[in-house]
Amino acid sequence: MAEALFARLDKADFPPFEPGSVWLVGAGPGGPGLLTLLALHALAQADVIIHDALVSTDILTLAPDRVERIHAGKRGGKPSPKQADITIRLIELARAGKRVLRLKGGDPFMFGRGGEEAGALAEAHIPFRIVPGISAGLGGLAYAGLPVTHRETNHAVIFVTGHDETGAVPGTVNWPAVAQAAPVIVLYMAVRHLPTIAAQLLAAGRRADEAVTIVSNLAHPDQSVLETSLGEAGALVDVPTPAIIVIGPVARYRGALHWYVAEVRRHVFG
Repeated sequence: MAEALFARLDKADFPPFEPGSVWLVGAGPGGPGLLTLLALHALAQADVIIHDALVSTDILTLAPDRVERIHAGKRGGKPSPKQADITIRLIELARAGKRVLRLKGGDPFMFGRGGEEAGALAEAHIPFRIVPGISAGLGGLAYAGLPVTHRETNHAVIFVTGHDETGAVPGTVNWPAVAQAAPVIVLYMAVRHLPTIAAQLLAAGRRADEAVTIVSNLAHPDQSVLETSLGEAGALVDVPTPAIIVIGPVARYRGALHWYVAEVRRHVFG
């Protein structure tokens, strides 16, 4: 039944991936099962894939062998390609007539610099398409049994990045305002600066015993979850990354909702 359903995708009316264009595609937070159908279509049609470090090998192997794969991952504290160089490469490959797939973990527009790259493509008159993906800090947290909103606890949630383009704590974030803005705060890329961020939130009135849940390698076979409090979070060491940090009362539901049991298998949709 599943094989027949996937075979029907060959006749689906997907938009054509034209030569000389760039698709900015979200790969979701983990395994291939969290790809969208349009993302899978792009993998099958691309001539070249420029991918982030967070895109799994299981996803990359779904593309045909003929497709060139270029690693352009950015990881904190490690040598990484400059954003300007990545953008230039996208434009050069598109001008060479390639179908260019820019594949990003999560969603391209959720702290993924997709807006910057799309803006540069528009300025260079390169046709492009945005293919949204499941963001780790939204749907991806379901793999840890964490609803980012719940009628009994919060009607608002705020998403914040834990570092700016220099790698420092974002100086433009009004942390006192963030502390008061919503019961639940979801932090991306914040492990390194968690002591500083926690101290600022505490100084702004958040409670020291407030729940903090850190989900590492979300939706991967080696996913792990660490539960602590805001007052103790600054003392944590050796937290695996990449990780999403959730501050707030939705942690109380994890005991009943932690449905995901990682299966150490490769090339499996799940």
